[in-house]
This record gives sequence, structure tokens and C-alpha cells, in this order.
Amino acid sequence: MRKATVTAKRASRTQAFVPGSMPIAVRPDSWVLIPALILLAIGIVMVGSASIAIAEEQGAATHHYLVRHLIYIGLGVLLALSLRIIPMAFLQRISQPLALLSILFLAVVLVPGIGHEVNGATRWVRLGFLNFQMVEAVKLMAIVYMAGYLARKAELVQTRFFDTFKPLAFAGVLSLMLLLQPDMGSAAVITAIIAGMVWLAGAAWRHIFVLGMMALPVFGYAAMEPYRLRRITGFMNPWADEFGSGFQLIQALIAVGRGELFGVGIGASIQKLFYLPEAHTDFIFAVLAEELGLVGVVFVLMLFLLLVTRIMVIGMMAHRKDRVFAGFVAYGIGLWIGLQALVNIGVNLGVLPTKGLTLPLISSGGSSMLMTLIAIGVVLRIKYELDRDFGAYEKPRKRLKGAPA
Repeated sequence: MRKATVTAKRASRTQAFVPGSMPIAVRPDSWVLIPALILLAIGIVMVGSASIAIAEEQGAATHHYLVRHLIYIGLGVLLALSLRIIPMAFLQRISQPLALLSILFLAVVLVPGIGHEVNGATRWVRLGFLNFQMVEAVKLMAIVYMAGYLARKAELVQTRFFDTFKPLAFAGVLSLMLLLQPDMGSAAVITAIIAGMVWLAGAAWRHIFVLGMMALPVFGYAAMEPYRLRRITGFMNPWADEFGSGFQLIQALIAVGRGELFGVGIGASIQKLFYLPEAHTDFIFAVLAEELGLVGVVFVLMLFLLLVTRIMVIGMMAHRKDRVFAGFVAYGIGLWIGLQALVNIGVNLGVLPTKGLTLPLISSGGSSMLMTLIAIGVVLRIKYELDRDFGAYEKPRKRLKGAPA
């Protein structure tokens, strides 16, 4: 891997220079930046719309959640911009210690007096004025660690069962710790991200199948917890217990149905007025569907598709230039944003059991917003390095006849 990096640096210094040409200025990738900014703008509008009634019920200022949302976005953007000065080579050097650090992050939450409980789950650590959900940082750390591992073991993962088993065993350790919090949704997402990265590295199907069969009983046993089982049965037939386990899903489906084609208009949602729980966080997509209709839903889906596709394309570009580590980081971030958006939307539309996962870049949720923006900053850094080291040169403009030289 070190040899490949040195070769790439030499290539960037010795690539052909066309006389009269000049290097193109390196700019942020528009195909990542524009959909991300539009999703952020939609999120600001929807959080402002969905959180007013909740804030008033809690005795807070009318725009309490909106102001907090904007603060997290501002902080996240600043952190993302700061990543422009941190090279991917540095992240690769620290990738191995991040495995242990991610386990420690999840262990800290379980320490009495440090972990903060919300709605029966101990997933947060109080950091001054904010509660930080450690698993959001662990998602990015796990991706960086896995990218470093796959960059070192890419060929072995394709042929040796043990080299495929190790990263999935790491995912298993993280999942077990998350189940203690409990947070089965995040455990499933992290496992899917790591499995997806291993598959993209070329692991044999038979190895992945065997390991998947080994993990299935663990998640099956975890799903047998009474409250999780109620969620599953409630998802399959929410009207069997419309005021209990099926209440949230029924209210979400009513919101989606009321939206019809063009929606009832921004701010005109009825379901957000104390009918739909977590209207500004986990179920904000249902409010969006009610207020913006099918047209708004399709538009948001297309933005996520564009963003995730572009991130995966950047990963492919990095691989073609022998930036294997950077490529796997991009793949992992693309899988993270895509899978989490898919799960959240699936829950809101009633095709997946209820899980407490935010909609990336849209839902109100400080920890998720911060780490998602940082992850996008990492992707922009990857593209910046590719453009800087392998970018094309701008052809000289033709001079018009009679124009001064």
C-alpha cells in the first residue's frame, strides 16, 4: 500500500504538461455539495414546521428545536470545512487504533454516571450543553478502520475465510455492545455497512453467506425481546393494536396518505400536532410526505440517490487511481448515508419495523447531523486530493484574430 501511494505521488509530479495550459482550480465537488445543501435546506424547513407544537407543549420557546438544529448544522459545516487540511494519509495512519477507540466509545455509555438515559435507552454522553450519541461517531470510526484493514488485506479477503471473518467479528463486537444499550437499529446498520464494504472488496460469496448464517441467530435472539417483538408484530398489523404498538406507524401512514400528490402545504400538517410521536426526528419523513406530497417525496428520494451515487463514484475514482484506502472510506460513507436513509424512509412508509434512526441531513438530531456533515467533509477531501494529484489541465483559450496577445 505504501508503495502504491509513493507511485501515485510520483505520477502526480511527473504527469505531462501541455505547453500553454494551466492547472484547473480545485473546487468542491458540486455533485456532492449541491444535493447535500438542498437536503439541509429541506431539513431546516421541515424541522421548523414539525417542532413548533412539540416545543410549545414542553414549555420551550417556539423555535427552540429549529435554533438548536441550525446551531448543529453550523458546527457541523465548520468541522467539515476543517477536514480540508487533514490528508487522507493521516486518517490511514490512525485507522488501526480507531477499532479500539470505537469499542471504548460504546463502553463509556454503559458506565453508570457517564451514560445518559433517554426514553429507556442509555446511548448518550453529556458533553457540556449537549448530549452526544456515541454510536454516530463509532459509525465513522468503524468505516475508517475497515477501510484501512481492507486496503492492507484486499487480496487476502478475496481468498481467505479468516480475513473475511475478522472484520465481521469486529462488527459483531460492536453490535453486541449496542444491543446492551439497547440500540438494535444502529447495530444492524453498522453490520450492514461493514458487510457491504467487505463485499465491495471482493470477498467470496460463500464466505459472506456462512458468516451471515452465523450472525442470524444472534439478531434473531435479540429480536425476541418482548418490546422488539411487539414492534415487529405491530409493523406487520398495526391496526391490531392501534393505540399501542401500532400507534406510531398508523399515524405515519395517515400523514403519508393525507399528502396525496402535492401535499397539504408547508406548515399545514395535522399529524404533527401531538398525533405523530417524534415528528421532528425519526418520523419527520411522514410530516414531509404530508406537507409536500408525492412530488416532495420523489424529489427527496432523488436527492439521496444522487448524493449516494456520487459518493460511490468518487470511491471508484479513488480505486482507479490506486487510492485504495480513500476508495473504501468513500464506499463506507455512501453505504452509511444510503442505508440509514433507506431504513428511516422504510419505517415511515411501513415497510420496515419501527427503529430509532434519523433521516440523514433532514431530521433534528445533533449527533447524527454533526457526524453526517463530517463524513461528507471527508468525501470532499477525497475528491479534492484526486483533483489535486490527478486533475486535468485546462486548454488555452483560442485567441481571436486581431486580439492582443
